[in-house]
Amino acid sequence: MDYAEYRQKYFVNPPPEPRFRFAGLHGLALFYEDYEQAIDFYTSVLGPPAYVEGEGTKSWPIGDTWLTLLHGKDGNPTGVEVPFVTATPAEADRLQQAFIAAGGTGSEPIDTLMGEPIRYCPVTDPLGVELLVYCPLG
Repeated sequence: MDYAEYRQKYFVNPPPEPRFRFAGLHGLALFYEDYEQAIDFYTSVLGPPAYVEGEGTKSWPIGDTWLTLLHGKDGNPTGVEVPFVTATPAEADRLQQAFIAAGGTGSEPIDTLMGEPIRYCPVTDPLGVELLVYCPLG
């Protein structure tokens, strides 16, 4: 199926009128009970955090937003998928491999349709959080 067929099959046409005028989403916060293990994993891939507040808040700039890890008491995040959008498909492959080398798991990258044609490089961090590493192909 090409992208035009894909859009015709899965997208609502005409699209529903948005209820609000959003500027975007700015930031993602994940609460980890195994906080030090999470910090070690993300630091090994992303480098040192650019924002540190006390012992329980560390953040990295990711494009035009922030990934923040916080110390939680009720387990680790579940039912969450964290998207990392890269500038090129090769960079998506490289980031996926860095996450896997740091202790994550993932399957082979694929080119697929998911709202738009993308290079899809799935990863699961060592604590079970799904990371969607991808790059638009259009």
